[in-house]
Amino acid sequence: MTVIVRDLRPGVPSDAEGFARVRHLALPYILFTPDSVRHLLTHSHPDARFRSLVAVEDDEVIGTAQVALVHDSPEPGQAYVNVYVRPDRTRRGAGRLLVRAAEEYLTALGATRLYSWVLDEPGNRAFAEKQGYTSGRPAHFLRLDLAGGTLPPLPEVPQGVELRTAAEFADDPRPLFELDAETVRDEPGDVAVEFTDYEAWLEQNWRHPLLDRELTMAAVVDGRPVAFSVAYTDGAGRYSTAMTGTARAHRGRGLAKLAKIHSLYRARAAGVTEAFTGNDAGNDPMIAINEWLGYEICATEVRHVRELG
Repeated sequence: MTVIVRDLRPGVPSDAEGFARVRHLALPYILFTPDSVRHLLTHSHPDARFRSLVAVEDDEVIGTAQVALVHDSPEPGQAYVNVYVRPDRTRRGAGRLLVRAAEEYLTALGATRLYSWVLDEPGNRAFAEKQGYTSGRPAHFLRLDLAGGTLPPLPEVPQGVELRTAAEFADDPRPLFELDAETVRDEPGDVAVEFTDYEAWLEQNWRHPLLDRELTMAAVVDGRPVAFSVAYTDGAGRYSTAMTGTARAHRGRGLAKLAKIHSLYRARAAGVTEAFTGNDAGNDPMIAINEWLGYEICATEVRHVRELG
């Protein structure tokens, strides 16, 4: 059979379903649903020039790529291409075709440095290196069994601190945006990101179909959120932490840990059975929190980069 690469068609249900299925099989540590796939494609910032590509064989989606400029970075010319192929459909040329299509597109947009996450497995790393990508910093996926595992006891809420759900900010989520914008600047990684567009944040983050506002928790001091843990759920018993952070002036008080454990307790009470999170391998404070919560590393990915020109 011949493999072709084309754009994902958001109005065709089988495309989004096939994309989500490939990602679930190849990357089960991140939540994907057809709605979240369509949301990212149709609500990404125009400056990102985002595309979702699919590799199709005999009308079946067997490979996927998400491709975009890092528009919210202060350094121009950066872009990313993340390619995943169904584990049972490899060695058909799908990955190579997806990379080629993505690189041609990004090169035409003026990208000079391409980043890609690659699972830390011999075949995946060899493929990336063959395409001209050089390995960099690692990151871990972690899993927590909420059905059979045991969470630590809930710590005492410090005096002057109040815990609120994101749902309680529904009338005015701007304070959560401001906290997210502050914490994301300090997140470890190769690419610096800045959140400056509130309306874009509302569209992409606050209205994300996986965001669970009842399970997303914020620690509030003097009426302002100063630490939070953002929860995604897929409606099938799976939960993922999208972001956990603390405002600089309030770090060292255990408030991020407090928000996250309360989120997990609420998730378990709501019937969630499996929780995932991710950590940059150098983020020791967050790794310590997740180990205390009972998370265990289940996979590792490595950031790869290719310089163009």
